[in-house]
Amino acid sequence: MMSTFMGLETSKRGLFTQQTALYTTGHNISNANTLGYSRQRVNMEATAGFPGVGLSAGTMPGFLGTGVQAGSIQRIRDGFVDQQYRQESNKLGYWESRTNAISQMEDVMNEPSAYGLQKSLSEFWQSLQDLAVNPENGGARAVAVQRGGAVADSFNHMHKSLSEIQTNLGKEIGIATGEVNSILKQIGDLNRQISEVEPNGYMPNDLYDVRDMLLDQLSAILPIETSYEKSGGRALDIAEGSVTVKIKLGVGDSITVVSGKDYATMSTTPNDGVNTKDPNGPIEGFEFTEAGKATGGEVTVENMNNSGKIKSLVDSFGYDDGGEIKGLYPEMLAKLDKMADAFVAEFNKIHATGFTLPDKDGNSEPGGEFYTGTGASGIKVNQEIIDDRGLIAASSADGEIGNGKLALELGNMQFKPLIDGSTIQTYYSGVIGQLGVEGQQAERLTFNTATLLGAVEHRRASISSVSLDEEMTDMIRFQQAYNASARMITVVDETLDKIINGMGRVGM
Repeated sequence: MMSTFMGLETSKRGLFTQQTALYTTGHNISNANTLGYSRQRVNMEATAGFPGVGLSAGTMPGFLGTGVQAGSIQRIRDGFVDQQYRQESNKLGYWESRTNAISQMEDVMNEPSAYGLQKSLSEFWQSLQDLAVNPENGGARAVAVQRGGAVADSFNHMHKSLSEIQTNLGKEIGIATGEVNSILKQIGDLNRQISEVEPNGYMPNDLYDVRDMLLDQLSAILPIETSYEKSGGRALDIAEGSVTVKIKLGVGDSITVVSGKDYATMSTTPNDGVNTKDPNGPIEGFEFTEAGKATGGEVTVENMNNSGKIKSLVDSFGYDDGGEIKGLYPEMLAKLDKMADAFVAEFNKIHATGFTLPDKDGNSEPGGEFYTGTGASGIKVNQEIIDDRGLIAASSADGEIGNGKLALELGNMQFKPLIDGSTIQTYYSGVIGQLGVEGQQAERLTFNTATLLGAVEHRRASISSVSLDEEMTDMIRFQQAYNASARMITVVDETLDKIINGMGRVGM
């Protein structure tokens, strides 16, 4: 036989459950603008009917319902969409960093322009041709020295500027490494907190959101894959458990960096990306220090996937590939050195075959070095020529003051193939052209990847983000259900009042 007060209990459960739903709706509304927040819902479920099952259970018509209860409070999230988001975020992290590195290089190279290396070389060749016409003219000699110095300065400036950017990229790798370590530690700490809450039968939804946001941040830096391990105890079936994070290295190859509360520590080799002997020394790889179940291990640049911000930074900064230095900036600096050395060697070779301006006695000397130093960072005009412009060997014969044939030959060096069958300026134009193509490709892929990421982000937002219109609708719906349950309690109360106070008063 059912209880006289059964109706009160049924309505009370409805009251409390609708109240929980209202509070959850208020939580959603409060966090409508919270970064990374996923909307939550109350999973309502009917309580066990009356009477129960078993031999001792009473018999009565039907199976009378006893109300509703809040089974769990669950956040709305799609793991597949999260995986897509992190894959696209990883690609965008690579191409954004690549675009930025190429853009900075293009700013330094500054071609075509009225102030770049091409212009300096053109003006130098012109000054030599002018010198060939008036080899005894002091003004023409001064211009040739000045223009020659401008070429050296252009090489020096580009090398210094590119080296400074490369050094900054190395520092950025160190910053990114520190960021990775901070994220791994936070994920490990969140795993510990989650594993302490879930066995009690609760759903730490807000902790899940923080952890997912950290995984999103990590995915932009490194290619990751995740799996989950249940907490045990009284944990709900829909509880996520602790996340295990692995760094993907290739097909079927990975390194575990977070397992439960344990996490590995990442460092670069050598010395946080900066060689102690060379501030722009190449990176050999990365090391994840073992920590508990987070096995860690060493990662060489060669087996890193071509994705993620940190891989892009390494590709730009430079890395050691089996003894060969590769990377955007090391390769460009090597090309500049190759150009500078070829230019200086040929120019000095021709200059050495000529003769200086004759002195008052009509004596001249063989031409010496016009340029000194090696590499784009070291070349400069010989200080002796700067001090005495008469030492420019413009003449092809000894003692001929009006002979400018060698100056003309020096000026015609612009048409002479010096590097890989190309002239200095043609080779440089090819270098600039290749840089432009790489820049266009990086910008195109950045745009395409950002578009894909935006589409995935929009799809995720449509699933997980808070819609104030929907929450207001839910608020009214739960409020009305709450009011109905309260009214039901009033009805039952009035019924019980009649039974308690109105029965047994026959004849009164």
